Amino acid sequence: MRKFSTKTPDNCKDAVSGIIEEIKGLPSMSISEFAPEKTAMIVVDVVNGFIREGAMASPLIESIVPNIAELMEHCVKLDIPVVAFADCHKDGCAEFSSFPPHCLENTSESELVDELKKVGGYFLLKKNSTNGFHEKSFMQCLMQNPQTNTFIIVGDCTDICVMQLCLTLKTWFTQQNKSAEIIVPVNCIETYDAPGHDADFMNIAAYKLMSGSGIKFVSEIKEK
Repeated sequence: MRKFSTKTPDNCKDAVSGIIEEIKGLPSMSISEFAPEKTAMIVVDVVNGFIREGAMASPLIESIVPNIAELMEHCVKLDIPVVAFADCHKDGCAEFSSFPPHCLENTSESELVDELKKVGGYFLLKKNSTNGFHEKSFMQCLMQNPQTNTFIIVGDCTDICVMQLCLTLKTWFTQQNKSAEIIVPVNCIETYDAPGHDADFMNIAAYKLMSGSGIKFVSEIKEK
């Protein structure tokens, strides 16, 4: 049985370079290309606890907040529904065996950042795991809006909550033999830097895994 290599052969370096060039060459889209009645924007965990305070906060993630707020404004203006997930945990949450305690309920860490609150016009869904798809309230949204088959997904972290939602949502539609387009603008996703978790590498790896599973990436979604 072939084992995982512990070396970094030249072909791996070439593959990473190729992915980087692929990302640099991604096209942009205009918000006018989306049909409001069939589209939803999903904002994942743009909360204080991943951006400005607490054990999981990251200045890298803060850099995408203006882009997300701008895209939300475009969607709200066109009556494209916006769903905003907010990580929200109780003391002793099972997730804390994998991550430091964060985003406890009834604390500012579990609240959306002020920039998104200012835009408004979103449906807030609290989630207790890295994968918001499993929240009953999200499934209710899907079942109550069967016409929605295009999803713009933004937020953090690219390689955890964003990737899990994208892949689960895609496979949920596939299992029903239905088509769905999941679109991710790379200027609106980010992850964190930490020992053993290099943000640049994890962004690249997550991009490759998602794009290989049918998730569509674009450089940005502009107003025009």
